Amino acid sequence: MTGDIIKANELQKVDPVFGQVSFDGHEQVVFCHDKDTGLKAIIGIHNTVLGPALGGTRMWNYRNEWEALNDVLRLSRGMSFKSSISGLNLGGGKAVIIGDAKTQKTPELMRRFGQFVDSLSGRYITAEDVGMETKDMDIVREVTKHVTGISEAKGGSGNPSPITAYGVFMGLKAAAKYQFGTDNLEGKKVLVQGIGHVGEVLVQHLTENGATVTISDINEQRLHDVGSKYGAKIFTGTDLYSADVDIYAPCALGATINDDTIDKLKAKVIAGAANNQLANEVKHGQILKEKGILYAPDFLINAGGVINVYSELENLTKAQVMEKTENIYNTALEIFDFSDKNNATTHAAALSIAQKRIDDRKKELQNQ
Repeated sequence: MTGDIIKANELQKVDPVFGQVSFDGHEQVVFCHDKDTGLKAIIGIHNTVLGPALGGTRMWNYRNEWEALNDVLRLSRGMSFKSSISGLNLGGGKAVIIGDAKTQKTPELMRRFGQFVDSLSGRYITAEDVGMETKDMDIVREVTKHVTGISEAKGGSGNPSPITAYGVFMGLKAAAKYQFGTDNLEGKKVLVQGIGHVGEVLVQHLTENGATVTISDINEQRLHDVGSKYGAKIFTGTDLYSADVDIYAPCALGATINDDTIDKLKAKVIAGAANNQLANEVKHGQILKEKGILYAPDFLINAGGVINVYSELENLTKAQVMEKTENIYNTALEIFDFSDKNNATTHAAALSIAQKRIDDRKKELQNQ
């Protein structure tokens, strides 16, 4: 009897990775630990059919390891589709480091992480993400060549945030064109949630193009600085999701479109830089479609950053990077059109197009 109880308890713990809802046939998940530096990291490699898995490293003070695992699985999957839909010969990967980037990140920790990346022999190429800076990638570069987003002084492409923001802006303009009949943003009310490196540059593009911009962020000083710099309004209401705006641009963390927020939305367009904006891709994508809210798939319009770091691998010029990023506008319009013609959500439409490119390449490889 006791043995049966033990087995039952064990059964509850099986498949900690494969059993995750966010697990999507990932090729490899690597758990990295180093006692001396305090490093606790997870690397997720989702798919390498199109090429090596490239994706940034995020350092975040997760509530628990399950939350970190779920994040890296979702993010790495998103990178596969992001690279595919952008026409890049890259697979999807991502890494998370568990900890407070402000107090626990050290050069020693970054070097040790770099050694784990190097042990994968190029299957995973890292870059910067939330909690990381270009200088951190420079430290990782000391121990592995499998890193992008290093400083221009060291031969890299530098900070990818401006290119990411430009791509988001292109996707936002395409969504405005499709929803409102024009991509002229003069007088359009836009709420930007999260004004980090990418959010601030997006605010700049929007204000320069005549939009009325409202900003929201958990950092009060940042709100004041960015608001003053660009003449943006600071959101002072109690519920930003019910704000009377034309366009909602989520640029902080993901899953802001969820059961609690989706019925409050008054915006007619959602287009922002955050990853995994839909808490439930199928359910919430369908509700948005039924409500007539046009959603610009995040993994498409925030692809400027990966295009920028891809340039280091393929020796693209800045002009070529800008051209590829600008093309997000055309790809977005194609997805919106595909969505309407096939009665699919925009997210499903984008996934379908991205998956087809991966499947076609897989067949080519099998027939070689």
